[in-house]
Amino acid sequence: MSRPSRRVRITPHWMGVVAAVWLLAVACPVFAQEGEQAGGDPAEFQPDEPSGDPPSQLLARATELYDQGDYYPASIEFKKVLDGQSQDTQANRQRAEFFLGKTLYQLQFYSGALAYFDRIAAAGPSHRYHSASLKWMAALSRVLPETSGILEKIGAYDAAELEQPVLDDVRDELYYLLGRHFYLRGEFDQAVALYNRVNRQSPFFLRAKFFEGVTYVRKYEGAPAIEAFKEILVIGEEKPTYFDPVEVAKFVELANLQMARVFYSTQQYDTSIKYYEKLTQSSPDWLDSLFEASWAYFMRTNNSKALGNIHTLNAPYFEDEFFPESIVLKSVIYYKYCLYERALEAVAEYDVKYRPLRDNLKQVLDQYQDDVEFYGLVKQIKTGEAGLDDDTQRLAASALGDRTLRKTFSWVDELDREVVLFDQADDAWKSTQVASEVLQELTLQKSLAEADAGKLARERIERLLRELREFGRDSIKIRIEVLNAKAGQITAQARGERISGDHKEERIVVDDEHFMWKFNGEYWKDELGYYRFRIRSQCPKE
Repeated sequence: MSRPSRRVRITPHWMGVVAAVWLLAVACPVFAQEGEQAGGDPAEFQPDEPSGDPPSQLLARATELYDQGDYYPASIEFKKVLDGQSQDTQANRQRAEFFLGKTLYQLQFYSGALAYFDRIAAAGPSHRYHSASLKWMAALSRVLPETSGILEKIGAYDAAELEQPVLDDVRDELYYLLGRHFYLRGEFDQAVALYNRVNRQSPFFLRAKFFEGVTYVRKYEGAPAIEAFKEILVIGEEKPTYFDPVEVAKFVELANLQMARVFYSTQQYDTSIKYYEKLTQSSPDWLDSLFEASWAYFMRTNNSKALGNIHTLNAPYFEDEFFPESIVLKSVIYYKYCLYERALEAVAEYDVKYRPLRDNLKQVLDQYQDDVEFYGLVKQIKTGEAGLDDDTQRLAASALGDRTLRKTFSWVDELDREVVLFDQADDAWKSTQVASEVLQELTLQKSLAEADAGKLARERIERLLRELREFGRDSIKIRIEVLNAKAGQITAQARGERISGDHKEERIVVDDEHFMWKFNGEYWKDELGYYRFRIRSQCPKE
């Protein structure tokens, strides 16, 4: 997979090649499913609802149907009350509005429910169910992705409102969600303050602490970021019983990866390597950690390991993953060791593999200019039905696996699910005013979501195309540097950057639990990540 969030750029100078790597722009993880977030069953919420005026028969009947779980007829009756078809007071119509949002939630028309709770939030504290609606927004955040706009709607509430007794059972969850809202808006200090208010024994503590660390990284404050991530590692060691062990293991892994990146950014390469190596082959971030560690090994002149990692990344086991930068890095390493033929081979490898892919991606982009139509192409790519050759299909699918894109796609998928649910509903219900409103909201949100998904997908592929072009230009510059060096046209600075011929060959240390044999061209899964290269400089001795 290409690395859009951490730009690795090879910048040839007149007298040599140096690498500059920026690792502070952290990509936030996407957790398995929003519906799997910690917290109780939202259907069990029993908010302290204000007592209102005596209800009309219509409202009483609607409430009775709701309590019995007859949600379709209940939604019809609540809508009648809301539309003024009864003699209910304003307070009771607000109750009907609130219960209609709850009813649509129970029917799993989450986009419609969100629209109702959003209206209550927009009405402010003057609405009798303003605070109670926040509980149900928290419930919706468990089943809807962030790209649904749920965080923005929760952000309409002031943090002080979270202290109300009615929110006792979801307060920590709301601290976390509101913190995420401010983080996404770039208001980092407010985000950190809210993350820090989450109780240590809350199921949301690990998430809050992790994003506290990420927020400090975004602020370029390494020390507090490290402290936040370390606290997660401490919990991993202590294994308190009030945390889900699976959740702990997931965040320990994420914390290790982020700590590696922070230490790399502060040029503490040995410490960075220590944390990169904590990720195991079972981790979804393992390949990324190998690639990023390759740069750390390169900076420490441990190129036996850097080349070994690159060898793993380009193994046939990972044909659906793409690390074009790794091939460019390989050419730089060989250049610095004056292994010019190997450097040229690496440059040729990049050109042969990625030049056709670059041209094919350009054709993919040119097919559709309309964002909604482009999203149609995206769906075909995701299902392997876009008619692309195998390599282009894999590269495009890999690019579309971007974490932000996955959130956007999941919102479209949710709306598709609700459209199917609507189609399967009883015809009598679909002819009612409330059903018409649900369908109208669904249609609008689906159109907007598909356009947004198409736009983001196009931008992601455009960014990948730019990266491939940049790496292509870098490889050309490296080739020129190599040819100049072979011709003896090398400057003093370039000589100073080379690995001297009297540089001691890097030792390959094998412990008692491993043994070493020569690679024979055949890859074995249990070897991945353990490859080492014997590399000896052919540069003149100093």
